[in-house]
Amino acid sequence: MKIDLGDLSAFVAVARAGGFRDAARLSDSSASGLSDAVRRLEARLGVRLLNRTTRSVVPTEAGQSLLARLDPVLSEVESALDVVNGFRDTPAGTLRLNVPMSAARLVLPSIVPRFLAAYPEIRLEVTAEESFVDVLAAGCDAGIRYEERLEQDMVAVPIGPRVQRLAAAASPDYLARRGRPEHPRDLLSHDCLRGRFPSGAMIDWQFEREGEVLTVDPSGPLLVQIGGAVDLAVDAAVAGTGIVYLFEDWLKPYLARGELAPVLEEWWPRFSGPYLYYAGRRLLPAPLRAFVDFVKSEAVR
Repeated sequence: MKIDLGDLSAFVAVARAGGFRDAARLSDSSASGLSDAVRRLEARLGVRLLNRTTRSVVPTEAGQSLLARLDPVLSEVESALDVVNGFRDTPAGTLRLNVPMSAARLVLPSIVPRFLAAYPEIRLEVTAEESFVDVLAAGCDAGIRYEERLEQDMVAVPIGPRVQRLAAAASPDYLARRGRPEHPRDLLSHDCLRGRFPSGAMIDWQFEREGEVLTVDPSGPLLVQIGGAVDLAVDAAVAGTGIVYLFEDWLKPYLARGELAPVLEEWWPRFSGPYLYYAGRRLLPAPLRAFVDFVKSEAVR
Protein backbone atom coordinates (compact mmCIF):
# COMPACT_ATOMS: atom_id res chain seq x y z
CA MET A 1 0.00 0.00 0.00
CA LYS A 2 1.50 3.31 -1.10
CA ILE A 3 1.00 6.10 1.45
CA ASP A 4 2.08 9.71 0.92
CA LEU A 5 4.59 10.78 3.57
CA GLY A 6 3.10 14.27 3.56
CA ASP A 7 -0.31 12.85 4.49
CA LEU A 8 1.23 10.94 7.39
CA SER A 9 3.00 14.10 8.56
CA ALA A 10 -0.28 16.03 8.35
CA PHE A 11 -2.04 13.44 10.51
CA VAL A 12 0.72 13.58 13.14
CA ALA A 13 0.67 17.39 13.17
CA VAL A 14 -3.10 17.52 13.71
CA ALA A 15 -3.06 14.78 16.34
CA ARG A 16 -0.26 16.49 18.26
CA ALA A 17 -1.89 19.92 18.12
CA GLY A 18 -5.40 18.70 18.88
CA GLY A 19 -6.92 20.62 15.99
CA PHE A 20 -6.49 21.62 12.36
CA ARG A 21 -6.07 25.37 12.99
CA ASP A 22 -3.39 24.95 15.66
CA ALA A 23 -1.62 22.37 13.51
CA ALA A 24 -1.70 24.74 10.55
CA ARG A 25 -0.23 27.55 12.64
CA LEU A 26 2.58 25.35 13.95
CA SER A 27 3.41 23.76 10.61
CA ASP A 28 3.10 26.86 8.40
CA SER A 29 0.36 25.26 6.32
CA SER A 30 -3.38 25.66 5.82
CA ALA A 31 -6.11 24.02 7.89
CA SER A 32 -7.94 22.99 4.72
CA GLY A 33 -4.80 21.41 3.29
CA LEU A 34 -4.26 19.40 6.45
CA SER A 35 -7.91 18.32 6.47
CA ASP A 36 -7.65 17.10 2.87
CA ALA A 37 -4.45 15.19 3.68
CA VAL A 38 -6.03 13.42 6.67
CA ARG A 39 -9.11 12.50 4.61
CA ARG A 40 -6.89 11.01 1.88
CA LEU A 41 -4.99 9.01 4.48
CA GLU A 42 -8.19 7.71 6.10
CA ALA A 43 -9.60 6.77 2.71
CA ARG A 44 -6.40 4.95 1.76
CA LEU A 45 -6.31 3.03 5.07
CA GLY A 46 -10.05 2.46 5.21
CA VAL A 47 -10.30 3.50 8.86
CA ARG A 48 -11.14 6.69 10.76
CA LEU A 49 -8.08 8.13 12.48
CA LEU A 50 -9.52 11.27 14.07
CA ASN A 51 -12.79 12.00 15.83
CA ARG A 52 -13.77 15.54 14.86
CA THR A 53 -16.15 17.81 16.76
CA THR A 54 -16.68 21.56 16.63
CA ARG A 55 -14.51 21.90 19.75
CA SER A 56 -11.80 19.30 19.45
CA VAL A 57 -10.02 16.76 17.30
CA VAL A 58 -9.04 13.54 19.11
CA PRO A 59 -7.35 10.41 17.70
CA THR A 60 -9.46 7.28 17.55
CA GLU A 61 -8.05 4.04 18.95
CA ALA A 62 -6.65 3.28 15.50
CA GLY A 63 -5.29 6.83 15.29
CA GLN A 64 -3.58 6.54 18.67
CA SER A 65 -1.92 3.28 17.64
CA LEU A 66 -0.71 4.78 14.37
CA LEU A 67 0.51 7.95 16.11
CA ALA A 68 2.53 5.94 18.64
CA ARG A 69 4.36 4.17 15.81
CA LEU A 70 4.74 7.18 13.54
CA ASP A 71 6.14 9.69 16.08
CA PRO A 72 9.62 8.15 16.39
CA VAL A 73 9.74 7.21 12.70
CA LEU A 74 8.93 10.71 11.44
CA SER A 75 11.33 12.24 13.96
CA GLU A 76 14.11 10.12 12.46
CA VAL A 77 13.04 11.09 8.93
CA GLU A 78 13.10 14.77 9.86
CA SER A 79 16.53 14.37 11.44
CA ALA A 80 17.85 12.47 8.43
CA LEU A 81 16.59 15.13 6.01
CA ASP A 82 18.04 17.83 8.23
CA VAL A 83 21.51 16.38 7.73
CA VAL A 84 21.30 17.77 4.20
CA ASN A 85 20.56 21.18 5.68
CA GLY A 86 23.92 20.94 7.40
CA PHE A 87 25.63 21.14 4.01
CA ARG A 88 24.15 24.57 3.37
CA ASP A 89 26.39 27.57 3.86
CA THR A 90 23.76 28.97 6.21
CA PRO A 91 21.25 26.87 8.21
CA ALA A 92 17.65 27.65 7.32
CA GLY A 93 14.23 26.91 8.72
CA THR A 94 12.04 27.76 11.70
CA LEU A 95 13.12 27.52 15.33
CA ARG A 96 10.34 27.50 17.93
CA LEU A 97 11.10 28.26 21.58
CA ASN A 98 8.84 28.10 24.66
CA VAL A 99 10.12 30.37 27.42
CA PRO A 100 8.94 32.05 30.64
CA MET A 101 8.20 35.75 30.55
CA SER A 102 11.34 36.49 32.57
CA ALA A 103 13.53 34.88 29.90
CA ALA A 104 11.73 36.74 27.11
CA ARG A 105 12.41 39.99 28.93
CA LEU A 106 15.79 39.45 30.61
CA VAL A 107 17.67 36.75 28.66
CA LEU A 108 16.68 36.68 25.00
CA PRO A 109 17.00 40.41 24.14
CA SER A 110 20.79 40.21 24.41
CA ILE A 111 20.95 37.03 22.29
CA VAL A 112 18.19 37.04 19.66
CA PRO A 113 19.18 40.10 17.55
CA ARG A 114 22.75 38.90 17.12
CA PHE A 115 21.67 35.31 16.47
CA LEU A 116 19.22 36.37 13.75
CA ALA A 117 21.85 38.64 12.23
CA ALA A 118 24.28 35.71 12.11
CA TYR A 119 21.68 33.34 10.62
CA PRO A 120 19.42 35.40 8.33
CA GLU A 121 17.70 32.31 6.88
CA ILE A 122 16.41 31.16 10.28
CA ARG A 123 12.97 32.31 11.45
CA LEU A 124 12.51 32.39 15.21
CA GLU A 125 9.13 31.92 16.90
CA VAL A 126 8.96 32.54 20.66
CA THR A 127 6.04 31.66 22.93
CA ALA A 128 6.25 33.19 26.41
CA GLU A 129 4.19 31.48 29.11
CA GLU A 130 4.63 30.44 32.73
CA SER A 131 2.97 27.02 32.57
CA PHE A 132 5.42 24.14 32.35
CA VAL A 133 4.69 22.40 29.05
CA ASP A 134 5.99 19.46 27.05
CA VAL A 135 7.89 21.44 24.43
CA LEU A 136 7.65 18.71 21.81
CA ALA A 137 3.92 18.20 22.31
CA ALA A 138 3.51 21.97 22.07
CA GLY A 139 5.21 21.95 18.67
CA CYS A 140 8.39 23.64 19.94
CA ASP A 141 12.00 22.65 19.37
CA ALA A 142 13.33 23.78 22.74
CA GLY A 143 12.47 25.74 25.86
CA ILE A 144 14.03 27.80 28.61
CA ARG A 145 13.41 26.92 32.24
CA TYR A 146 15.17 26.93 35.59
CA GLU A 147 16.97 23.89 36.95
CA GLU A 148 14.26 22.74 39.38
CA ARG A 149 11.74 22.53 36.53
CA LEU A 150 13.84 20.62 33.99
CA GLU A 151 12.85 17.11 32.97
CA GLN A 152 15.38 14.34 33.55
CA ASP A 153 15.57 13.19 29.92
CA MET A 154 16.31 16.62 28.48
CA VAL A 155 19.65 18.08 27.45
CA ALA A 156 20.27 21.36 29.32
CA VAL A 157 22.60 24.14 28.19
CA PRO A 158 23.23 27.23 30.36
CA ILE A 159 21.83 30.38 28.80
CA GLY A 160 21.99 33.95 30.09
CA PRO A 161 23.39 35.04 33.47
CA ARG A 162 24.57 32.14 35.60
CA VAL A 163 23.67 33.80 38.90
CA GLN A 164 20.55 35.88 39.49
CA ARG A 165 18.90 37.47 42.50
CA LEU A 166 15.35 38.13 43.59
CA ALA A 167 14.84 41.64 44.90
CA ALA A 168 12.34 43.54 47.03
CA ALA A 169 11.74 47.21 46.32
CA ALA A 170 9.33 50.05 47.01
CA SER A 171 8.99 53.68 46.04
CA PRO A 172 10.73 56.33 48.18
CA ASP A 173 7.29 57.79 48.89
CA TYR A 174 5.96 54.48 50.24
CA LEU A 175 9.01 54.01 52.48
CA ALA A 176 8.70 57.58 53.76
CA ARG A 177 5.06 56.93 54.70
CA ARG A 178 5.31 53.40 56.04
CA GLY A 179 8.91 53.04 57.16
CA ARG A 180 11.63 50.76 55.90
CA PRO A 181 11.49 47.04 56.82
CA GLU A 182 14.58 45.97 58.74
CA HIS A 183 13.88 42.22 58.73
CA PRO A 184 11.88 39.95 56.35
CA ARG A 185 9.29 39.39 59.10
CA ASP A 186 8.58 43.13 59.06
CA LEU A 187 6.98 42.60 55.64
CA LEU A 188 3.99 41.02 57.38
CA SER A 189 2.91 44.49 58.47
CA HIS A 190 3.44 46.08 55.03
CA ASP A 191 1.44 46.28 51.81
CA CYS A 192 3.03 43.70 49.52
CA LEU A 193 2.25 43.22 45.84
CA ARG A 194 1.99 39.48 45.27
CA GLY A 195 2.19 37.23 42.22
CA ARG A 196 0.98 33.72 41.48
CA PHE A 197 1.55 31.20 38.71
CA PRO A 198 -1.21 30.22 36.27
CA SER A 199 -1.49 26.98 38.27
CA GLY A 200 -2.67 29.04 41.25
CA ALA A 201 0.51 28.55 43.30
CA MET A 202 1.67 31.71 45.03
CA ILE A 203 5.19 33.04 44.56
CA ASP A 204 7.20 32.47 47.72
CA TRP A 205 8.93 35.49 49.18
CA GLN A 206 12.20 33.91 50.23
CA PHE A 207 15.15 35.68 51.79
CA GLU A 208 18.64 34.55 52.74
CA ARG A 209 21.52 35.99 54.79
CA GLU A 210 24.63 34.28 56.12
CA GLY A 211 23.11 30.84 55.71
CA GLU A 212 19.77 31.76 57.28
CA VAL A 213 16.81 31.22 54.94
CA LEU A 214 13.39 32.69 55.67
CA THR A 215 10.14 32.43 53.71
CA VAL A 216 7.39 34.92 54.50
CA ASP A 217 3.80 35.05 53.30
CA PRO A 218 2.83 38.74 53.31
CA SER A 219 -0.44 40.18 52.08
CA GLY A 220 -1.37 43.31 50.22
CA PRO A 221 -3.83 45.14 47.99
CA LEU A 222 -2.73 43.66 44.63
CA LEU A 223 -2.34 40.09 43.32
CA VAL A 224 -1.23 39.52 39.71
CA GLN A 225 -0.74 36.41 37.61
CA ILE A 226 2.88 35.87 36.64
CA GLY A 227 3.24 36.75 32.98
CA GLY A 228 1.87 39.80 31.26
CA ALA A 229 0.46 41.32 34.46
CA VAL A 230 3.83 41.58 36.24
CA ASP A 231 4.44 45.06 34.87
CA LEU A 232 1.23 46.18 36.58
CA ALA A 233 2.72 45.20 39.94
CA VAL A 234 5.91 47.12 39.14
CA ASP A 235 3.94 50.20 38.07
CA ALA A 236 1.90 49.99 41.28
CA ALA A 237 5.08 49.82 43.33
CA VAL A 238 6.46 52.89 41.52
CA ALA A 239 3.17 54.68 42.30
CA GLY A 240 3.63 53.96 46.02
CA THR A 241 1.05 51.18 46.42
CA GLY A 242 3.38 48.71 48.13
CA ILE A 243 6.48 46.52 48.03
CA VAL A 244 7.23 44.39 44.97
CA TYR A 245 9.35 41.21 44.88
CA LEU A 246 10.82 40.28 41.50
CA PHE A 247 13.97 39.52 39.54
CA GLU A 248 16.65 42.09 40.35
CA ASP A 249 17.39 42.55 36.64
CA TRP A 250 13.72 43.36 36.01
CA LEU A 251 13.78 46.09 38.64
CA LYS A 252 17.24 47.50 37.84
CA PRO A 253 16.06 50.30 35.51
CA TYR A 254 13.59 51.53 38.15
CA LEU A 255 16.23 51.34 40.88
CA ALA A 256 18.74 53.19 38.70
CA ARG A 257 16.26 56.02 38.05
CA GLY A 258 15.33 56.26 41.71
CA GLU A 259 11.70 55.34 41.05
CA LEU A 260 12.16 52.37 43.37
CA ALA A 261 14.49 51.89 46.33
CA PRO A 262 15.92 48.53 47.45
CA VAL A 263 14.31 46.85 50.46
CA LEU A 264 16.19 44.28 52.58
CA GLU A 265 18.97 44.15 49.98
CA GLU A 266 21.29 42.21 52.28
CA TRP A 267 18.64 39.44 52.31
CA TRP A 268 18.13 39.12 48.54
CA PRO A 269 18.52 35.42 47.62
CA ARG A 270 20.77 34.19 44.83
CA PHE A 271 19.91 31.31 42.50
CA SER A 272 21.37 29.68 39.39
CA GLY A 273 20.41 31.08 36.01
CA PRO A 274 18.18 29.49 33.36
CA TYR A 275 18.87 26.68 30.90
CA LEU A 276 18.02 26.08 27.27
CA TYR A 277 16.63 22.54 27.15
CA TYR A 278 15.69 20.17 24.35
CA ALA A 279 15.16 16.46 23.69
CA GLY A 280 18.38 14.49 23.54
CA ARG A 281 18.07 13.36 19.95
CA ARG A 282 21.18 12.24 18.11
CA LEU A 283 20.52 14.65 15.24
CA LEU A 284 19.17 18.12 15.93
CA PRO A 285 17.29 20.26 13.39
CA ALA A 286 19.76 22.70 11.83
CA PRO A 287 18.12 25.86 13.30
CA LEU A 288 18.22 24.37 16.80
CA ARG A 289 21.79 23.16 16.39
CA ALA A 290 22.81 26.65 15.24
CA PHE A 291 21.09 28.22 18.26
CA VAL A 292 22.66 25.75 20.72
CA ASP A 293 26.10 26.39 19.27
CA PHE A 294 25.51 30.14 19.38
CA VAL A 295 24.42 30.01 23.04
CA LYS A 296 27.48 27.89 23.92
CA SER A 297 29.78 30.35 22.17
CA GLU A 298 28.20 33.19 24.15
CA ALA A 299 28.99 31.37 27.40
CA VAL A 300 32.74 31.38 26.68
CA ARG A 301 32.97 35.01 25.54
